[in-house]
Amino acid sequence: MQNNKAMKISVIGAGNVAWHLAPALEDAGHHICEVYSHHLANAKLLVKKLFDSRAVSDLDFGQSEAELFILAVPDDAISQVLNQLILPENSILVHTSGSKSIDVFKDWVEEFDEQGTNYGVFYPLMTFSKNKTVNFQEVPFCIEAHDAVTETKLVDLAQKISKIVYLVDTDERKILHLAAVFSNNFVNYLLAITQDILLDNDLEMNLLRPIIKETVAKALLAEDIYEVQTGPARRGDQSTIKSHIELLRSKPQNEKIYRVLSEGIFNYFNP
Repeated sequence: MQNNKAMKISVIGAGNVAWHLAPALEDAGHHICEVYSHHLANAKLLVKKLFDSRAVSDLDFGQSEAELFILAVPDDAISQVLNQLILPENSILVHTSGSKSIDVFKDWVEEFDEQGTNYGVFYPLMTFSKNKTVNFQEVPFCIEAHDAVTETKLVDLAQKISKIVYLVDTDERKILHLAAVFSNNFVNYLLAITQDILLDNDLEMNLLRPIIKETVAKALLAEDIYEVQTGPARRGDQSTIKSHIELLRSKPQNEKIYRVLSEGIFNYFNP
C-alpha cells in the first residue's frame, strides 16, 4: 500500500536532472522547499518553474523543513558537497547517480553527521536535457536504501511519478550505468560522427533519419538484437570495408572507431 502523504523535499543541484525532477515531484503533490546551487542564479532559474520554493547557495540546511534531500550534482562534486552539508534531524539523503555507491553516504554519516541521517539512492535511468520534455511515467527509477523504512518511502515516492520502479543495488546499478553509456552516450557519438561525415560532403542528415529510426525500432523489438545486425561487417564484405576505410583516411580517429566496430561485428558472427 502506497503512502499518500506529501513530502517536503529540497533539491541540491540545479542541473539537468534537477531541472526535470523537481517540477515532476511538485506536480505529484510534494513541496520543494529549497533548491541549492553553488551558482545562485542557476537555482533561481529552477525555482521560477516551481510554486513556492527558495533558491539557496549555502549547504547549511539545519533549519530546513524538508525531510528528504535529493543530491543531484555531478558525480565528482558529491564528496565536496558532503563535506559542507548540514541537515536537520531525521532527514533522508539520496543521490541520483548511476555509478556512485550508496556507501558515499555511509562514510559521510559516520564521519560528519551527528543526526543519524537515513540515506539511499534515487536514480532515474534516463538522459536529461533542459530543453527536452521528459515523460517521467516512462522513466525507470532504481531505488536503494540502507534500511527498510527508507526503502519504502523512496519506492512510494518514485511510484508517484513513474510506473517503472525497481529495487537495484549498487553493483547492479553500476552495470546498468555502463550499459546506458553504450546505448546512449556511445550511440549519440556515433550519430554525431555520421553528421560530420555528411556535412563534410555537403549531404543532409535528413537522408539518414529513416534508417536511424528503423534501426532503433528493430533493435527494441528484437528478442536478440544480434539477429537484426546488418551491414558489410556482418556479411564479411571486406571490399566494402576497405573502401570505407579509404574514405576515412583524413579522420584517423573515425577510421579507428570504424575498424574496431567492424572487427567486433565480424568476429562475433565468425567465431
